[in-house]
Formats: sequence, structure tokens, C-alpha cells
Amino acid sequence: MRFSFKVVALMLLGATVAFAKPNIYILATGGTIAGSSDGALDTSYTSGTVTVDKLIAAVPEINKIANIKGEQISQIGSQEMNNEVWLKLAKRVNELLKSGKADGVVVTHGTDTMEETAYFLNLTVKSDKPIVLVGAMRNGTSLSADGPLNIYNAVNVAMSKDAVGKGVMVVMNDEIHAAREVTKTNTTGVDTFKSPNAGKIGTVFYGKVKFYMSPLRKHTVNSAFDIEKINALPRVDIVYNHSNDNPDFVNIAVKNGAKGIINAGMGNGNPYPSVLEALGEAVKSGVIVARDSRVGTGETTMDGEVDDKKYGFITTDNLNVQKARVLLMLALATTNDKAKIWEYFMTH
Repeated sequence: MRFSFKVVALMLLGATVAFAKPNIYILATGGTIAGSSDGALDTSYTSGTVTVDKLIAAVPEINKIANIKGEQISQIGSQEMNNEVWLKLAKRVNELLKSGKADGVVVTHGTDTMEETAYFLNLTVKSDKPIVLVGAMRNGTSLSADGPLNIYNAVNVAMSKDAVGKGVMVVMNDEIHAAREVTKTNTTGVDTFKSPNAGKIGTVFYGKVKFYMSPLRKHTVNSAFDIEKINALPRVDIVYNHSNDNPDFVNIAVKNGAKGIINAGMGNGNPYPSVLEALGEAVKSGVIVARDSRVGTGETTMDGEVDDKKYGFITTDNLNVQKARVLLMLALATTNDKAKIWEYFMTH
């Protein structure tokens, strides 16, 4: 009898452990997903007005599948995203995951700069636990608001064992995208997030998570960067090139203290002639210049029409300009070695 009682007790304990709900933290930063307007068909709205507790309350189904806790990191539209919020967010995500308090983290975020925040976290947080960014293209009071289902799907990805080790992900419109690859492609459409160079890595349909690919570039635990060692970020500017261009913006960036410049060149990263010379002078003054392309997809190759060795430029592989800026900021916060920085672009 004693033996049987112990066996039953152990079985019950095992069942309890097996069905224990994961601990998921939702960190809110603002954005359209937390926005509100005067009516269901009103296209004008204010971002970040809805607090994290109300976001959670709007999706009661997530409490059935996970122990949910919420924290308010900021209440801004993501066009207002800045270094201070990035550092605060990354340090908090890192703390929650490394301490064991959270099995996964969901970050609610505006869509304008979601891809930049996702990539920043992807490069700085030292955990293989799932980190998911989620937003909405329609605010909470809009007809057919997409936020609640996006949140439900994001929580399911954050608690999925298959999501472990895949770095930071963006979950929107039933799709899962890797932080390095994803970008916003449409100003208003709910299917705005795409990964044009690599494709999505999975899908999540009403909470059913499926992965088809894994990101291969270095991220999170294998990244060269550690948020615990970074407390400030240097200035890096993006200069957008066009026909009949001029060097003024390059010169202003250097004059105002930019430590790095991402040049969004034409085609395969080609600058206008006077811009090319100004960028070369910037390098001579100690600025790291990385050639990228305004095209948005494809690799910016070394020594194509531009003699990169002559001018002292590096290239950005196939990162878009906004993500190249994130990587260069973190690289310059770590080293001034140009060869090392270029290596980061080829491996992260």
C-alpha cells in the first residue's frame, strides 16, 4: 500500500510539473497596439495610451496558457524610440531571462521601428529563451483591430520549446520572422512585415506554432555584444543618396560628432561623386563609414564600382540601412578596430 501510494504521489507530481504553465512577461513600450482613437473608422489615433494591464486584460485567453506578468517600459509611438529606452528594455529583458523569473518575454512595440529594436535585442541579450516583439497595424479601438490575436500568437511563440535558441523574433499577421531579416514593407497593411532576403522562419495560427527555418547569423548567446557591458551608444548617422546629390549631410554629420556613417547609396551602394569624396574625408577624420544600399534587399558588395580599400570603407552585407546603423552603434561601443567591425557585419 505504501509503495502504491508513493507511486501515485509521484505520478501526480509528475503530471503537475508536466502541465505547469510557463512564466511569460509582457513588456510594453507603446505603439499602435496600445493606441486609441475616437471611433472604429477613425484613421487618426494616439499611440501608447493603453497601459500594459489593459493590453493583457483585452486577451484573457493568454492567462489560460501561461502565468502572465506585465511591465510598462515606456508609452511612446515607436517613431520616438531612442537609446535610453533601448538600453532600459534590453537590460530588463536580459535580467528577467537570466534570473529565471521568465521562461519567455513578449515586447509590445510600435511597428515603425520594431525591426530596429528587435535587432538591438537580438545582438545584446544573453539568453536562448524566446524573445518576441509584437505590434499592430490597427489601434485597439479600430474596426478589426489586429492587436489581440497578435498578442495571443506572440505569447504562444514565447512559450514554445521550438522557439528556444532562435533569437529574437517578430510575430505579426500569423507569421514568425527573425529579427535580423524582418522589415516593415507597407505603411498601413496588416501584412507589412516581410523578410525579403530570407523569408519567414515560421507561422503561428491561432496559437499553433510551426517553425520551418532557423536564423544562422550570430545572435543572443553567441553575439559579440553584451548589454551588461554597454551603458551608452555612440552617434551613428544614415545619409541617404540620390541623383544630383551633394556632400552637405555627410559634412554636417561629421561636424556634429558622428562616430559612424551608414551611407545609403544607389544600387550596389554607389554614392554620388561629391558624396564619395566627402565620405573619404570623413574616414580620414576617424569616422567609420559603412556602405549600404537604399534598395532594401540584396548584398552591398565590397569593391564593386567603389574602390573601398582606397577610401577606407567597409560594407554591410545584406543588412538594410536601419539595422546596419544598430550594428555599427554596438560595434563602436565595443571597438574602433575597422577590420573587427567589418567582421561583425559578416557574421551577425
